[in-house]
Parts: sequence; C-alpha cells; structure tokens
Amino acid sequence: MATAPNGSVRKRVIVVGGGFAGMNAALGLAKLPVDITLIDRRNHHTFQPLLYQVALAVLSPAEIAQPIRSILRDHRNIEVLMDEVVGFDLSERRVHLKTGAVLEYDYLVLGTGSTHSYFGRDDWAPLAPGLKTVEDATEIRRRVLLAFELAERQMQEDGSHPPLNFVIVGGGPTGVELAGAISDIARLYMARDFRHINPATAHVLILEGSPNVLGAYPPDLQQKAVEQLADLGVAVRTGARVTDIQPGYVMIGDERLESAVTLWAAGVQASPLGKMLGVPLDKRGCVLVDQFLNPPGHPEVFVCGDLAHVEENGRLVPGVAQPAMQMGTYAAKRIGRLIGIGLGSDGTGLNEPFHYFDKGDMATIGRKAAVANIKWPFKGRWSGLPAWLTWLFVHIFFLIGFRNRIAVFRQWAWTYLTFSDGARLITGSVELPGWNAEYAAQHTDAIIDPVETPLGEG
Repeated sequence: MATAPNGSVRKRVIVVGGGFAGMNAALGLAKLPVDITLIDRRNHHTFQPLLYQVALAVLSPAEIAQPIRSILRDHRNIEVLMDEVVGFDLSERRVHLKTGAVLEYDYLVLGTGSTHSYFGRDDWAPLAPGLKTVEDATEIRRRVLLAFELAERQMQEDGSHPPLNFVIVGGGPTGVELAGAISDIARLYMARDFRHINPATAHVLILEGSPNVLGAYPPDLQQKAVEQLADLGVAVRTGARVTDIQPGYVMIGDERLESAVTLWAAGVQASPLGKMLGVPLDKRGCVLVDQFLNPPGHPEVFVCGDLAHVEENGRLVPGVAQPAMQMGTYAAKRIGRLIGIGLGSDGTGLNEPFHYFDKGDMATIGRKAAVANIKWPFKGRWSGLPAWLTWLFVHIFFLIGFRNRIAVFRQWAWTYLTFSDGARLITGSVELPGWNAEYAAQHTDAIIDPVETPLGEG
C-alpha cells in the first residue's frame, strides 16, 4: 500500500466522469500525495461548447475531443478506467462498476454531468436528437446533411421535394448556435454543391416556450441575438410550447409545422448517478449539496458540475462549463486541505466554502455573429463581429491540448476564408424520420417563412 511522505497511508480518491468537472478535479489532485482513479464510460474528454460545430460539419470530432489517458499520462498517481459506475455503498465507501469490480475510496468526486430532458416524452428522443456527446453531434450532422441529399435526389426524380424546414426546439445558447450554424451551412458553405436544389431556400425556425431567447442574458443582448438571427434568415417564435413531435412535423397546440429535421435544445436533467447515492435531489435529479459541495452527511463525497444543485445568494449556479471547471478545482483543493495540505499555519483555509466566480457568458449565432456579456477581467456587453472574435479566442484558449488549439484555429481560418467545410461526412443510416415519396407529394408547399412568422411572436 502506498505511503505519503510523512509515512502515513496515502489516501485514495475516485473521480467519476471525464468532463470539465472531473478533469479539473483530477488535474488538481495530481499535485497531491494521493492515488487517483478516474472512471468514465468513454475514453475521451469532449469540449462540449464546440459540439455544435461538429454537428454542422465545421470541425471533426478529433478536433474537440482528446483521449483522457493522453491528457493525464504525465501524472503517475492517476490511473484511468474505461468503465461504468452502476452503484455506490456510501457507508462502506465503495464504488460498484459494470464489469463487476468494486473499488474502495477515501474521497469520491462525482462529475457525470447531465443528459437531455424531454419532460416525460422520451418517445420524442429518436425524432429530435439533442446535443451532449460526440455521438449526438455526428447524428445531427447526418440528419442535416442527409436532408439536402434526399431533396436533391427527389428533385431529380420527381421534380419536387419536401420543404427543407429545420426546427429547433429551445432558444437557449445551444438552440441559437444550432440555428445559426444550419443557416450558415445552407446559405454559404453548400451554395454551389447541388445542381437541382438551392440549399439557401432552407428555412430554420427556433421554437422557445418562454417569452425570450437566451433567457439568462440581459434584455439588450437578447434583442441583439434576435436581430442577428433575423439577418441569417432564422425565424424565432417565443411563447411557443411544443405539444407533440412526430416523424416529419412538430405540433404547437393544434398547429402543425412540417419539419425535415427536428432538433432538441429545450431541457436537461442530471445524470442518473445522482439517484444511486440515496441522498436528497432536486426535481431535475441534481444532488443537493452544501457550501463544500458535499451531500448531507458525507463530507468525503464531492458532487460537481451539472450533477450538483448549488445556490449562491439565492440563485442557482448554472450547469455550464465555467462553474463545472471551478467546482472540480475546488474539490481537489478541499481534499488537499482535509489531508493537511494547503492550510495556513493556524489551520486557516480548512472551512473555505465554494464560491462561483462568474466571468460572463457568450453565445455564437453564426459567421461573424455572437453576443457576449463579459464580467471579468472587465465588464462589457457587445454583439456582432467583436463578440464573435472574443468567443473564438476564448474557446481556443480553453481547449485542452496544444495540437487541438492549432487544429481548430487552422480549420476555422480555412472555413472562414474559403467558405468550405472539411467534415461534411454522412455516416450511418440514409433515412430520415417522416421523409418519403408520399410526404413529398403532400407537403411541397409546407414552408416555414421567416417573413410570415414575425420574430418574437408566440
């Protein structure tokens, strides 16, 4: 059994999840005299803020994902297991894995994130994929690109094709980013690729149930976002609650909207691992934690990222990358102090609570279009090209791996200068839900027109 420099037995820390929270926790713990095991179902860390660029063929998966082992290989006190956690025994401090292995720990860090929430309508999931993983991104890419290919083929065979309507349910950052990117790829990057259809005739619609898109942003930036979406030809309908999703269409009450591709960006719920802990949860399945990120009665367990319900000054800390990274770093620091490292001579620092340092928010809308609400290192709000450039450089900076930063910057520069995409590949099935000859004959005029759908109307 390994020992610490002072002769005591080294503590064992298990980190579950290789996302932002888990990776930052592992990298912080690597500096301590502890032994760490990081467990994840996948072998790679994904930079989720850029998943939509994989989904719309600007970047390839390898440019925003990197093997967890390669990120952590220089830290000899970390081992990586590609496995799935299926249960916990908190009283015995044990983690049960799908392979049957049982691991013991002194400290446990959970950062397994969140998944899509269809608000009780899980039957919608196959018809309207969300965007959380590389697999999700490649499926969205398949559907969007395939819609144009099927329209081209059907136009050649029959002289008509169903309308290229793309409906995004949800007007948060992910929904806005997907809508702008679909508009860009249709109007700019595929303009000369087809002979029988005009991709620029595609119609993109965002359906948002609340009164505004980008609800967490200041009202002036919400309006700027709507204006930039309008410039891209994206229609926005707020106060529009989806009541049903079926192959080829979406229902808002009694109104039917034809949709070649429907995408989901309306809700998330916590990873199911929270329920396995047997501790109090909120309605989204997030674990209720205290100021040290511990669930009640378990100071040795740290819950981070989207899985944690953390409140500060009466407001819920958002489930996005920035707080997840900070929580992972805090958990590592807190464990160090609990084993006596990083404390002041009088023990100060032991009871320092977690504090979320909000640096601001950014959302990209399209080529040279974005909104930014910056709170650090200076305060400012801007939109358009300045916000887009800020978003670009911030995201490159936070990408893990020097190779990834260079690859992404090179691909972005090439795409920007040449109006071409380098990852426009269709893999898997060549069928779309609801797309067939009968549908084409019946719905050639069922087009969503941004002019006829006033922005902001519910």
